[in-house]
Amino acid sequence: MSETKIIKADITELDVDAIVSAANAALCGGGGVDGAIHRAAGPFLLEECRQLGGCKPGFAKITGGHNLKCWHIIHAVGPVWYGGHKGEEDLLRSCYRESLKLASAHSAKSIAFPAISCGAYRFPVELACKIAVEEVHKWLSQDDSIDVVYFVCFDSKIKQQYLNAIGEQ
Repeated sequence: MSETKIIKADITELDVDAIVSAANAALCGGGGVDGAIHRAAGPFLLEECRQLGGCKPGFAKITGGHNLKCWHIIHAVGPVWYGGHKGEEDLLRSCYRESLKLASAHSAKSIAFPAISCGAYRFPVELACKIAVEEVHKWLSQDDSIDVVYFVCFDSKIKQQYLNAIGEQ
């Protein structure tokens, strides 16, 4: 039986099979969690990312874990929030599905997600956490290849929103 866990932690230090980076379309590292992952993984991650040719919002690509404990880094490109009228919710849902699909295809038994699009991309935290929980629970109800999914929070506000979203399930 698969499970979900909400933790406040540094995603770059987790001992899981795959971590998800809230990437930009160029997959070149940047601010927030994506920049932290690139710094911790080392320069060869950027070299590998450059060979992937970027990624469109709503999709994800996978690389090795490089200097991290994880085997894989899944680079999910979340949507920028424009008020909710440009398909942002569907794109965010797709990020979670595509990330889980890649993790499963690469035999990952554990995966850790940050709060995709909740930083510089301004997605409303409450809605983003609700979407994340819904998509992960939907996936786990149909596919048992992943044993544990972590929602990794960088602050208490986001952790509370995940707890609220799980309580609604």
